[in-house]
Amino acid sequence: MKVLILGKNGQLAQALIATAPEGVTVSVSDRHVLDLGVLERIQPHIIECQPDIVINATAYTAVDKAEDEPKLAHRINAEAVNNLVEACKKVNARLVHVSTDFVFDGSQNTPYRPTDRVAPLSVYGASKLAGEDAVRKLENFAIIRTAWVYSATGQNFVKTMLRLMNEREELGVVYDQVGGPTFADNLAMAVWKAALTPSLNGTFHYTDAGVASWYDFAYEIHRQGVVKGLIPNNPFVLKPILSGQFKTKAVRPHYSVLDCSDLIEPLNIRRPHWTAALADCLDLIKSRFSSGAQE
Repeated sequence: MKVLILGKNGQLAQALIATAPEGVTVSVSDRHVLDLGVLERIQPHIIECQPDIVINATAYTAVDKAEDEPKLAHRINAEAVNNLVEACKKVNARLVHVSTDFVFDGSQNTPYRPTDRVAPLSVYGASKLAGEDAVRKLENFAIIRTAWVYSATGQNFVKTMLRLMNEREELGVVYDQVGGPTFADNLAMAVWKAALTPSLNGTFHYTDAGVASWYDFAYEIHRQGVVKGLIPNNPFVLKPILSGQFKTKAVRPHYSVLDCSDLIEPLNIRRPHWTAALADCLDLIKSRFSSGAQE
């Protein structure tokens, strides 16, 4: 089984490479090998690789910057995906495409099911939704929406909080946006199960279990960070603030908790609580720091 992973240097792609199951031959492409912004390169690359499965773990993810670069965001997140779909048709490959909670507007107060109404609030969300629509033209596909992804590598909320909590005595974090923090290693395991289950077709959700506001998430990062010696046990104030007090160009959904039952139940996926997953990630960060590993 030959699997091509797009987005070699991203958090999810790195986790997918590290957790590849036995019997799978993995090849990876980064932007130097395949830049999804260069649309005409996509089909020749896929045809040359001849994969059985393509996992698209790359995207234009600069949510706020997308408001100023809508054409580029749409080219990478929608037009490139459409070309990828056509290439998969040519080589008869299954496509597993990773999408986002930003396709929802956050107006619900119960977890979003894959079939719930989509209404993105941002350019990023709209471009990702257009990419989903392209993927649905295939017969053999799985779309996996996720949220709030972090890992021990790359740039993400956890690592940003650790840095700021080491630099400052006070920090304000939004408390009126609620979602599901997701450790990339756990997401990777779910993506692999979905990829290698050909009977699983359609749109699904995966986040780690439990819900949190960004404030809750930051509070737990600080608590565990102090325990694990990643943050000094000095006086520190974490202030809950409203979204309106932290201006961003893109509008975020206030509630984007995802119902993951359609994926985890048929595939018997272990879904740890986000606080336990955070502990695993912080242990990895501490190990990397202790060993002097570089990004």
